[in-house]
Amino acid sequence: MAYAKPAHKKELFGHPVGLYILFFTEMWERFSYYGMRALFTLFLVAETTSSNAGFGWTNDEALALYGWYTMLVYVSSIPGGWIADRLLGQKKTVMLGGALLCIGHAVLALNSETTFYIGCLFIILGVGCLKPNISSMVGGLYKAKDERRDLGFYIFYMGINIGGFLAPILCGYVGENINWHYGFGLAAIGMFLGQAVYIWGQKYLKNVGNLISRKNEKDREILDRPLTKIEKDRIKVLLISFLLIILFWAAFEQAGGLMNLYASQKTDRNFFGLFEIPASVFQSVNSFFIITLATAVGAFWLKWRKKGKESSSMFKIAVGLIIMALGFGFMSAASLEYEANGSSAMYWLILAYLLHTIGELCASPVSLSYITKLAPLKYASIIMGLYWAATGLGNKVAGLIGQASQELGEFEIFTGIAVIWSLIGVLVILMLKPLKRLAHGAEDGESKISDEEAEDFELANH
Repeated sequence: MAYAKPAHKKELFGHPVGLYILFFTEMWERFSYYGMRALFTLFLVAETTSSNAGFGWTNDEALALYGWYTMLVYVSSIPGGWIADRLLGQKKTVMLGGALLCIGHAVLALNSETTFYIGCLFIILGVGCLKPNISSMVGGLYKAKDERRDLGFYIFYMGINIGGFLAPILCGYVGENINWHYGFGLAAIGMFLGQAVYIWGQKYLKNVGNLISRKNEKDREILDRPLTKIEKDRIKVLLISFLLIILFWAAFEQAGGLMNLYASQKTDRNFFGLFEIPASVFQSVNSFFIITLATAVGAFWLKWRKKGKESSSMFKIAVGLIIMALGFGFMSAASLEYEANGSSAMYWLILAYLLHTIGELCASPVSLSYITKLAPLKYASIIMGLYWAATGLGNKVAGLIGQASQELGEFEIFTGIAVIWSLIGVLVILMLKPLKRLAHGAEDGESKISDEEAEDFELANH
């Protein structure tokens, strides 16, 4: 007699159904975040005297707030991870984060300077609770050494980018052409949909993201024991990878700040004389390329690995850093064209986003999976929080770089990123052997950990 699997163990297209619950939750959460982000600097610099008034700030002031805000959004993942590890568990903390985000985006839709700052505060707190823990829950859907884990993160990453693609087009159009706060309101609707999906899908997440109780003798043993040398080494290599993540996002996040303003103020956005493309729509280009290229990039790395070539996570992150940096060469060309003609063509932005996207596909999903492979049980959510904090610090550095361009010049900034970041990526590749030794064979089915450690790792995720 055949028995139906319990709801939380059901599979769809070869993956746990819970993956798709997290997929749609994250898709709508990212719709709300990227919809807001596409409007953020443009709203701040919009003239107060226009029919669709903003705050009338300077570029420098807008980029400074953008840097602080996006940094805090991700740095708040550290207390969000702590809350999950010590108080609520990942699943309940994601629920709390979603509720805070619903409030924040709804308040941001109101038309006053006070509500703008209050809305930003709630979004900072909400992302801090949701972002690190929903990523950890994806890893928790799979058993230790399950080869589907990396592909699961690629699928999850696709949800992020479907939301990231739709939001700037829809929220951007409404915000720029009708009313900024209607655009923010549309982002709020997206977040409410995400929260509804997460609440409905709880039956598929019963065995993932729960608080590990110290009342259970086995769990208490794992949580209280000191870290082994292997675990300490793995934390070291994770911290090194976080430095690369800071550098990656410091360059990549020019998209929402400097490159967003560049699209608005210095790019010829006239589409064959028919209409002018809103600047915020260019924020969708990255997500469009991710949706169309993710499978190809994933297939390339799979084929590369089958040939026996280097395919460790650190190698992919370094390659991603180099490819992303080279994309700024197109922005250097755009700057030269602007100096010569008073405007630059749209295709420079599109080409830059193309290389940025390929670089992101090499580095970002892999780094999330890497953490779930190497992080010790008792620090699982906090380490994921540190990853997002590194992303946040990268965002802050991105704001500082954008501000520096106002004095140094955009050509100098774009060219500097292209050269310096590429050299850093090459340096990491040259140091791969000692970095891989610190991971102690945790990747690609080559793990050398003991049976006890493997059992501990599985308990961390179930």
